[in-house]
Amino acid sequence: MDSSIPSDKIPISLYIIGEARTNADNAITRIYGSFYMAFEVDRKTELVRSFNCTHTLALTEEYLSRLFLGKKFSEIGSWLDPILLQSYGGSSRRAIVSAYHDALKRFRSLSEYESKGT
Repeated sequence: MDSSIPSDKIPISLYIIGEARTNADNAITRIYGSFYMAFEVDRKTELVRSFNCTHTLALTEEYLSRLFLGKKFSEIGSWLDPILLQSYGGSSRRAIVSAYHDALKRFRSLSEYESKGT
């Protein structure tokens, strides 16, 4: 962590966004152009504290929130695709997995930055 930032000013969480494309005929694509998932992740425990996503139906965001909240962010990829295959009937399933992996890359990048102390 950058030593010029006072430790009491360093946020206790990380804010991470993942982006993915959905099908051309998907309402999310028509409205937003891309599918976005935003995660607030506890810096120390890696637990997902808050979640939002682009959606056309509020239930989509509520459903995904229940999947992600309280889970260790870096471990979601080990169970996400099988869970969605068994339980998610929406057309954005692949986009959800892709957006998570995009967010995971950003998470790892922030974690590397933090561990280097730059």
